[in-house]
Amino acid sequence: MDKILVTRSSMPAYEEYIDEIKDMWETHWLTNMGVKHKRLQEELKSYLAVEDIDLLTNGHMALELSLQAMELQGEVITTPFTFASTTHAIVRNGLDPVFCDIDPVDFTIDVDKIESLITDRTCAIVPVHVYGNICDVEQIDRIAKQYHLKVIYDAAHAFGVTYKGSGIGSFGDASCFSFHATKVFNTIEGGAVCFRDPKFGRALYGLKNFGIRGPEIVDGVGANAKMNEFCAAMGICNLRHINEEIEKRRKVYTRYMERLGNVDGLRFNPTQSDVQSNYAYFPVVIEEAGFGENREAVFERLARHDILARKYFYPLTNSFECFHGKYDTSLTPIAEKVSRSVLTLPMYADLPMEQVDRICEVFLDGRHR
Repeated sequence: MDKILVTRSSMPAYEEYIDEIKDMWETHWLTNMGVKHKRLQEELKSYLAVEDIDLLTNGHMALELSLQAMELQGEVITTPFTFASTTHAIVRNGLDPVFCDIDPVDFTIDVDKIESLITDRTCAIVPVHVYGNICDVEQIDRIAKQYHLKVIYDAAHAFGVTYKGSGIGSFGDASCFSFHATKVFNTIEGGAVCFRDPKFGRALYGLKNFGIRGPEIVDGVGANAKMNEFCAAMGICNLRHINEEIEKRRKVYTRYMERLGNVDGLRFNPTQSDVQSNYAYFPVVIEEAGFGENREAVFERLARHDILARKYFYPLTNSFECFHGKYDTSLTPIAEKVSRSVLTLPMYADLPMEQVDRICEVFLDGRHR
């Protein structure tokens, strides 16, 4: 029997993609903000309901260059319950991450603990929307305004999510998305930054394009983080089907909940008020006392049956070997506990229901022995 992977990239029909890229053989324009790039940019601005947007080569560069464009110095309050990119983007900008614990229900940054971490060196907050769950954007906005802090959201998990009818990318000074192949929406590889401030937009553009402003003007030192036309074309195709893809994910989520939702010792993503979800992931927090097994036992049994779940996020970024001895992980005990007990099960739009049933049967099998 074939392996069931934790995710699988959504792709348009082969013919649809070929039709989208065929004119590139006439123009030979493959990169440098071409027709496809500009079209995707406008379509995403509309779909995400944001004031402005720029496309980049990946989600990490979106976040790293956004931080750099703001010319920040000092400390940045963030969460360790995230992918390596979040913390690394902060550190690579010469900034000091200060780790805030997470909310035990939705796994996002605990807004009630942010203010106690603010010092005279604090310059920004980098909250992370997790598994499609969104942070308390209203409370974060209040704190940021009171203490004059920038807010840069890591929105890699939140494509298409809305809050009270507003696109999630419209919050904060910037919101950074990943369009990696594993995400709800992908451009094969890619990313974007949503923002309002034109000055920030100009700085970001310069950083992603070598600091080049014109044929004979280079007014800054920049990187190379431009999205190419093939990736943009994939995005154009995938965006046509995104609502259908999210609906397919919702059906997979519903099937999982039918099979696992009432099992003792398991906790799931909450349904957040006023939030339209994208069903990006299906995390399960396994509480050994109630379930009868720990996360490791379930993970290993699934693997023996060629079901590749993921310990996501584990380990916490503040416990990475590259930061050994630098951060005190005891200051984020809830994040530590969740990281040692959470398992994300396979989740993608085309996951067959019979495979969902098989995953659930194997997941529960150890309880009956």
